Amino acid sequence: MTASHSDSLVVLFGATAGAYGAKLGSDERELILLVWQVVDLHSKKVGTLHKSLVKADNLDLSDQCREVSALTPEGLSKAEPLDRVLQQFSQLVSSDLKVLGRSSYTLCSDGQLLIRQVLHPETSKKNLLLSDCFYSFYDLRKEFRSCYPSSAAGKDQTIKTMAEYLGLGTDEAEEDFGVWQVKTMVAIIFSMLSEGCNHLFTEPETVKHKYETGPCSKSETVDSETVIRARGLPWQSSDQDIARFFKGLNIAKGGVALCLNSQGRRNGEALVRFVNSEQRDLALERHKHHMGSRYIEVYKATGEEFLKIAGGTSNEVAQFLSKENQVIIRMRGLPFTATQEDVLGFLGPECPVTGGKEGLLFVKYPDGRPTGDAFVLFSCEEYAQSALKKHKEILGKRYIELFRSTAAEVQQVLNRYMSTPLIPTLPAPIIPVIPPPYTIATGSVRDCVRLRGLPYTAGIDDILEFMGDATGDIKPHGVHMVLNQQGRPSGDAFIQMKSADKAFMVAQKCHKKMMKDRYVEVFQCSGEEMNFVLMGGTLNRSGLSPPPCLSPPAYAAFQTAAVIPAEAALYQPQALLPTTRTPQASAAAPPAVTYYPAQAAQLYMNYTAYYPSPPVSPTTVGYIAAPPGAVAAAATATHTPILPQPGALVRMQGLPYNTGMKEILSFFQGYQYAPDDYNGLIQLSDQARSVLQAPKEWVCL
Repeated sequence: MTASHSDSLVVLFGATAGAYGAKLGSDERELILLVWQVVDLHSKKVGTLHKSLVKADNLDLSDQCREVSALTPEGLSKAEPLDRVLQQFSQLVSSDLKVLGRSSYTLCSDGQLLIRQVLHPETSKKNLLLSDCFYSFYDLRKEFRSCYPSSAAGKDQTIKTMAEYLGLGTDEAEEDFGVWQVKTMVAIIFSMLSEGCNHLFTEPETVKHKYETGPCSKSETVDSETVIRARGLPWQSSDQDIARFFKGLNIAKGGVALCLNSQGRRNGEALVRFVNSEQRDLALERHKHHMGSRYIEVYKATGEEFLKIAGGTSNEVAQFLSKENQVIIRMRGLPFTATQEDVLGFLGPECPVTGGKEGLLFVKYPDGRPTGDAFVLFSCEEYAQSALKKHKEILGKRYIELFRSTAAEVQQVLNRYMSTPLIPTLPAPIIPVIPPPYTIATGSVRDCVRLRGLPYTAGIDDILEFMGDATGDIKPHGVHMVLNQQGRPSGDAFIQMKSADKAFMVAQKCHKKMMKDRYVEVFQCSGEEMNFVLMGGTLNRSGLSPPPCLSPPAYAAFQTAAVIPAEAALYQPQALLPTTRTPQASAAAPPAVTYYPAQAAQLYMNYTAYYPSPPVSPTTVGYIAAPPGAVAAAATATHTPILPQPGALVRMQGLPYNTGMKEILSFFQGYQYAPDDYNGLIQLSDQARSVLQAPKEWVCL
């Protein structure tokens, strides 16, 4: 029973088992007290004052609550639970309105915390339904400021300061906790209604019933004072789950943007845009509140960050998302040949798609090739739930994954794929150009050690200091920092020692030794194992797992040596080398080696494989630039096999996991074979070489 211009107010006051005042609701404590009274704005009459205790699930009261309210767990244990108290509230308010001859009312509270930060979040967690009256209310502090502009700002006001400003002589100690607050608020309202002020209550605060989805354009202006970052979300959480976490606060339309990682999967973070800075400030007070069993961290963010995630420029996406208040489902793993009819048939008549084919959006690469992803619109939650039941059902020969999605996720996925080059490549790895005899180690002799768990800020100097006296037992150019596909330290490094005994001693001495604030694990390994890890395999105490790019029967045949692009060069200006550590080490130091990114050679056996940084001698730590002449000189070098030209390699994506070398070779039957120069790029066993040298007219890597 509410109206835009109500003829009555219900003055409402409440308290929780925790913080009081400006921090009300910030600690997630439950409501334990409600006090209210109906006020007739026309006749200036009041109804009966009601006070109800609320039985909380956790009756452990904070010290501040005990001191201010004088309530005890024993007294609260006899009270009614929240759902019963809310029912009594509605019944008693209706009864008082009838006595006063009124039909409509609007709540009026001291500030916004009771409604937005206590009642809405708690009832949402307990799956209780709040009546419509709790979605519209007057903030007495704002109304007071509007009536008395010379008073303090609304956020600095309290019931006591407002009463003192008006000169109301009330003694808080004479009344029970909650009763004094409501009586004083009623007196303040009557003063505002007096002939000198004639204040009108016409613009109530509103709470949105539900979150509204919608697109966001990169051309929009987003105020940084309205955006937060939520961290620690369950990976399966949707925009509606996040809106429920912030229940009571008004999120802007399309204001929830779930963040994705580099693989297109959710990373547990979201950017949320609120309608104004006041709502954002209230959201920050929910830092470390819980979503299920997980606590969620809430931090400030910027408008630029929000637009980077949620903004889009595609007209196709804008048209797809123009249908408002739709439930979006993401489909992943579709066959590349799947059509709109196939998807609609897969979903079936029990899951009608909004607009039929217009409710489908296939994600494609810039050249039009399908990615296997699609987004689907449903008009209601019931249809979306029916669709989600088809998770991992089969379409063609593939199982299809279905997830809840958001408008921002649609933008992110489309932006990521549309910005992907036609031939996907990783950032050019740094490939070492190593003159004999300093090649990357191979073989089964366990004369290497692996360092795992290095601080990401650790450098070569830190590793050498960590090794201590064992530094002198490192082979020249034997330090290999492992970088990830973005070219950043991965936390791993390999060290080539002079012998297996030296490697064993280092592993025993340095295992779990501290470097900076982290302990580092040290394992003994062989050059063969080192190479497998650098190609994307895994090595731990359980053994060696081959790189996912090589089939199990064939991976043992691939023991890679350094791949050297045509642009690479050797350049040895001694003046550019850093100062050596000791005179003795300097005298024995081998010639300096320079390392250059591979431009022509893109030998990515595994798309996510790590690649090594340049091997570094403990006596020559540094990198130097090569002049153009050196590049030309290296192109004519004959001591190392070089790829004949760019584009001679074919990269295959989407292979079945059980595919072997013979299946791949059979796939390319009939194509022109490559020159024999390619055989020198990879060291092969006799068995693998016989397969490659069979009378076929093709080759693939």
